[in-house]
Amino acid sequence: MPHSPASFRNTVIYQIYPKSFYSAHGRPTGDIRGIIEKVPYVASLGVGIVWFNPFFASPQHDNGYDISDYYAINPELGTMEDVEEMIAAFGEHGIGVMFDMVLNHVSTEHEWFRRAQAGEREYWDYFYLCPGRVQPDGTVVPPTNWESKFGGSAWEPFTDTAGEVYRDKSGAPLYYLHLYDVTQADLNWYNPAVREELYKVVNFWYDKGVHGFRFDVINVIGKSEELEDAPAGVIDKTLYTDTPIVHTRLRELNRASFGRYGDTVTVGEMSSTSIENCVGYSNPENRELDMVFSFHHLKVDYEDGEKWSKVPFRFAELKGLLNDWALGMQAGGGWNALFWNNHDQPRALNRFGDVQRYRAESATMLATVIHLLRGTPYIYQGEEIGMIDPVYSSIDDYVDVEAHNAFKTLRARGLSEGEALEVVRAKARDNSRVPMQWESGSGGDYGTVGFGTAAPWLAPAPSVDAATGAGISVADEERDGVILPYYRELIRLRGQYPVISEGSYAPYALDHERVFGYLREHIVKGTRTRLLVLNNFFGDETAVRVPAEFMPGEVLDALTDGEGSRVPADARSARVLLCNYKNPLGQISGISGPDPHEVEVTLRPYESLALIVEKPIASS
Repeated sequence: MPHSPASFRNTVIYQIYPKSFYSAHGRPTGDIRGIIEKVPYVASLGVGIVWFNPFFASPQHDNGYDISDYYAINPELGTMEDVEEMIAAFGEHGIGVMFDMVLNHVSTEHEWFRRAQAGEREYWDYFYLCPGRVQPDGTVVPPTNWESKFGGSAWEPFTDTAGEVYRDKSGAPLYYLHLYDVTQADLNWYNPAVREELYKVVNFWYDKGVHGFRFDVINVIGKSEELEDAPAGVIDKTLYTDTPIVHTRLRELNRASFGRYGDTVTVGEMSSTSIENCVGYSNPENRELDMVFSFHHLKVDYEDGEKWSKVPFRFAELKGLLNDWALGMQAGGGWNALFWNNHDQPRALNRFGDVQRYRAESATMLATVIHLLRGTPYIYQGEEIGMIDPVYSSIDDYVDVEAHNAFKTLRARGLSEGEALEVVRAKARDNSRVPMQWESGSGGDYGTVGFGTAAPWLAPAPSVDAATGAGISVADEERDGVILPYYRELIRLRGQYPVISEGSYAPYALDHERVFGYLREHIVKGTRTRLLVLNNFFGDETAVRVPAEFMPGEVLDALTDGEGSRVPADARSARVLLCNYKNPLGQISGISGPDPHEVEVTLRPYESLALIVEKPIASS
């Protein structure tokens, strides 16, 4: 891993979901030895850090986010020796590793919870244990009206090892808090013993060579000591998300663990957060985290804020959010983690592109948007080869508990089985958790995606492009693809051009109905570099006006019949830095008006165009 604390700005981070990356042993699930075998491939991308979803010991009720032992490896994935070898293998290529730290909750099979169940009162204080409320009619309701993120109450009766419910002195039954699955008990961060144990976890893995840490749902650790109902009309998550004490906890975590070293990279997953809070989390002066994930831009295809719905994405809202966060984080000195995809999201290609007609163009356009923005880009496995969502015909094809809970809820609301399945098919987390496609093949032939010799734990997605017949796999992209080479070029450019990694951000053509555009600018050593990025989010051509200074000299000369464009010769340094079509600037209508200040450029379906100007600054 790079050793400069600021180095995360000029690198790209690659996310691996170990269970679905590659099986070295031909088993249904991926494994760490499979990751080791694929280190050369990951290194070939040019990324600087690899982030892994958890592979700690876990009963796998939530695909590894229900950790039963922070110091042990899930035996289905490998051994501690395998992990150490993997860290070293990436290190030989100059690639650091980032581990997923799940510090808000533990599995109900974790030793701490088991000891609490066994009656060790010391461990009762490790969790939120509260008495249920006895109603006048004698019925008992949970301590608060909070709902689990996975559906139903966020409270479950707290039982002993024999299954008998514990009660308080008044005889009221005790409940434990689980903001997520019923098998994931929330930790009480008010207990200093809990905090010390969690600091030990981070330091243990740092000593193993892990110098990157992604902190799962970290902005919900700030629950109050006394938990209360959400008032009528108030969403319960506002009571425990982004509370002021989260900043206090992160600063303490920083001082007690990763902040002691100076060569770490950290990112926090921030649920339902705000720009203001994320500035606080990521401004270096606050000594909390390096950068943050926020998810507002991935909710623009929700209906009335409801994830489990199926509506077209709202483009104006999408680019408004991307712009607001870029400007807001810049103004406050914060830093964004940039991404379209991860293990919790359906593929962005299906959401914001056209996988039937323009898969490659959509994939490269979306990549351009993220990789040239201010912030650190993340690539989720398979994104770089244009993988798409699976097409499942039954709810039984899904594995994720959230998908099954959502299906039941939708059916209970009156949707037919087909209607409910259509919604789940659009929004399920399993969409991104399908096996990495190393080889292409016919649909339904599990072995042909090159994942392993056995049928994978989750059925693969389509591995053939619907429009072109091209294979959707690493092998196909390495042979004659366009998406993988494009990603490699984006990664290379970030390392080469400070205007991308360090430059300022400003919106461009913000009111355009089809184009998301922005300007980046950077001044260093007497040279001002400006980068104009234009992205057509639709499957039709659209015209956009471009300042003439961004047009290459030969283009301006052609437009003016060689009579001069009124742009001084010493300023005519513009060129095309990047385009996801083979022939950049394919359609130019001409110079507008008597003064050649603007040129009308027609962007093709899902076209991205990046124009750069580098000029010396005149000395006074």
